[in-house]
Formats: sequence, C-alpha cells, structure tokens
Amino acid sequence: MPANGPLSSDESLVAYYQSTRDKQAVGELFRRHSLMCFAVCNKYLQDEDKARDATMAIFEKLFTDLETHTVQNFKGWFHTVSKNYCLMQLRKPQLFVRVNDVPEENEDGFMQSGWLTHHDDGDKEHKLQELERAMVELNDNQRVCIDLFYLKQKSYKEISEQTGYTDNEVRSHIQNGRRNLKNTLSQRGITFCLALIAWIQHTA
Repeated sequence: MPANGPLSSDESLVAYYQSTRDKQAVGELFRRHSLMCFAVCNKYLQDEDKARDATMAIFEKLFTDLETHTVQNFKGWFHTVSKNYCLMQLRKPQLFVRVNDVPEENEDGFMQSGWLTHHDDGDKEHKLQELERAMVELNDNQRVCIDLFYLKQKSYKEISEQTGYTDNEVRSHIQNGRRNLKNTLSQRGITFCLALIAWIQHTA
C-alpha cells in the first residue's frame, strides 16, 4: 500500500480499504488517530486500563464498520464511533458514571500528558522485542490467531478459512491471547496497546 501520494488523506485510505479490503489501510488510519481514540475513551471511562481495552476493541470494529459506512470526514466519524462505543459500555452497571460530570477532552492537552510521553520515550524497539517474547509464551492457537489478526491484519473470516477454526474459536483465541499478552507485558512495564501501536508505526 502506498504510504503517500493519492492515499495521503484519511478519506482516500477509507476509499482504498473499501475497494481493496487491504487491512494495512485500516492499520494506518488507526496509527494516525489512536491517541485521539484513547483520549475519548479515557474521558468517558475514566480508567486508563479500560480505555486501552476499549481502544483496541474499537480498532477491531473498524475492519467491519468501514466496509459498510460512508465516511466523508474520518476523524469526526471516528471520534463519534469512539464516543458511542464508550457510552454503550457505560450502560453496563459496573461502569456507570455521570457522563455530564466528565470534562471535555482536550486532545492537545492529552498529548502532553504522561501517556504520550511514555509512548514516545524512544524505546519502541524494546516494546517490539518484548511483544515478540510474549507472543512465544502463548499457546499455538492463540499465537496464530493473534499474529494473523493484529500483525497480519486478517479478518475473523480469513483466519477461520486459513486455520480451520470456527468464528467463535477465532474470537476466543484472540480474546484469550490478548488478555495473556496484556498480563505478560504489564509485568514488564509495557501495555499491549502501546506495543501494538509501536508495531503498526514500525511497519507503516
């Protein structure tokens, strides 16, 4: 996938993905706007761990959402998608908060926070290495599905066809693998979300 030229705008990447189903286009869109997505999730969920999990769930949804939605302004649309996902989560009793009490997010201010400093601290190679080590510790089913979904950016259907797992088995292996990676990486002072973003930036 070309990195610039006619695909330099978000909307061009959306159109390219809709015509080719090239998963790298979605990865590039997520790379560009993952911090905004996290900021929105953190605003509504008021918990960094939940916000990171929500950011990754929203990323997964992009592959299917962009297949059917007409998007004229991706950044604004993605902001709304992120907000609506969090509001759905807030309807669950264990996550209930008074949304009206949450201050408006300031993306520029958020990007100056410790989260971005940690993300931009010059150790992307370290994150990538630790992600690779953590991947080795997964069982074969989880490792294959995580690699195909996140690193190879295949859809559930494509993974099912390639591996022979059912759609539910693919979903289960990805969820369990992601949880195991999160636990392993957190013990090493790294979050799965940050390691994955580092990988996307590395391959962009």
